[in-house]
Amino acid sequence: QTAPTEDIQIIRAESNVELEGYNFASETSDGTSKQESGVLTNPGAENEAIAVKGSFSWVAPDGQTYTVNYVADENGFQPSGAHLPKF
Repeated sequence: QTAPTEDIQIIRAESNVELEGYNFASETSDGTSKQESGVLTNPGAENEAIAVKGSFSWVAPDGQTYTVNYVADENGFQPSGAHLPKF
């Protein structure tokens, strides 16, 4: 037996883009959400980069909400969450 499907609606959608950074957030009626912000580091330098922070979450088929927080910068993508293994 398959679960009933429903149309997923966008509840919230925001974004802001500037010269030295950005941020956005979204949320849908199925419990999925995402938010992220990025900041330009060392503007104009040879090692100019964007440092990003964010999170996303969703409701799994078991009804539990899972959340991943992350940073992505000169040290790579660094996720964390209660359901993720720790090294």
